[in-house]
Amino acid sequence: MGLAAVTAALALGLIGACGGGEQSDAKEAGSEAPATPPPATSSATPSPAAPSLAATPRPDLTGIGASGGKVLTQGELDRAVLADGDVSGFTSGPMDAPPPGGETADRSECLPLTAVLNGKPEPLAKAVAYRQLVGPENDRPAVSEFLTTHGTRDASTLFNRLRAAVTACADGFTASGGDSPSKYPGVKPLSPVKAGDDALAYQLTGDFEGDPVPLVFHLVRVGGTVATFYTANFENGATPQLPPALLTAQATKLM
Repeated sequence: MGLAAVTAALALGLIGACGGGEQSDAKEAGSEAPATPPPATSSATPSPAAPSLAATPRPDLTGIGASGGKVLTQGELDRAVLADGDVSGFTSGPMDAPPPGGETADRSECLPLTAVLNGKPEPLAKAVAYRQLVGPENDRPAVSEFLTTHGTRDASTLFNRLRAAVTACADGFTASGGDSPSKYPGVKPLSPVKAGDDALAYQLTGDFEGDPVPLVFHLVRVGGTVATFYTANFENGATPQLPPALLTAQATKLM
């Protein structure tokens, strides 16, 4: 992963909170990794019984009516995106939009993957809300969410393109857009959470100075609205876990 990929991860709130200890100055600069990596913690590879994975949606959540294919306005997205207390133990805070530009895959079939990595899934959204979600275990897990409205046809196209890219790019690809090309050695499907009208999940593995960096994406579609949840592990190469309650709660608020 080059500077562009690390910068994108910083913008989406992933470095540090999803790795080991506190975010290092070296990673902030996209330069050398710390000489002594922080110790592994249970938050990087939580067990199924961990509190973060046992989180539950608030029982009185109500939907905003996106299931019929309505193209939500910015105001409706802002009301529908996850907020404090919607999922037990999780707080929701504002997150800046990712920086302009970003990375571009060297193979056309992999472009949908870098679009999501950049925080701008394609076809491009008509409105978007960005949030940072942090759990109860020393602000872990840290999860970035972008809620995008496309219309049903474009949202379905987005899912179809991503599914095709996960298959076509299983052996990896490189991407340009930063100080040096970024390497992504592999992509693999993960088991999606059953929520909304459609759902998918995959792991995109990056290469940060020779170390594997698992980037995990879970998406759920309700009508023409797509919720993308993104987390990473910059610490020990284990696949980071994302609490299913985040997706089910968000789907409920969109229905």
